[in-house]
Amino acid sequence: MIVIYGIDSKLNPIKSKLSDTIHSCMQSILGLPEDKRAQRFIPLDKADFYFPDGRTEAYTVIEINMMAGRTIATKKALIHALFEQIERQLGIAPIDIEITIKEQPAHCWGFRGMTGDEVQDLTYKITV
Repeated sequence: MIVIYGIDSKLNPIKSKLSDTIHSCMQSILGLPEDKRAQRFIPLDKADFYFPDGRTEAYTVIEINMMAGRTIATKKALIHALFEQIERQLGIAPIDIEITIKEQPAHCWGFRGMTGDEVQDLTYKITV
């Protein structure tokens, strides 16, 4: 699951394109299928979103929650692809993008009535 935070007036108009851009990176780097898009957008009032000096109102935070198993090289490739594609597709400079990958062991995930370590029918690989 991916959670995206930003100032509402900047995030709302680009949600669809940002969603497509993020998912495209997830597909190309992690091998996720088209139908594996789990994203949540949290548009915030400017008064509720504090961010570091030197950033603009385009500042966007992307939290990627996923099962542990991807290599360091794969995670770094994903982060670099996101920076590059978001800048290319949406014009948001890397200085205004913060990305965090949060990994949990498969047994800490619950979906479709089972835990992640019990699932046998994933259509993508975790260990890439």
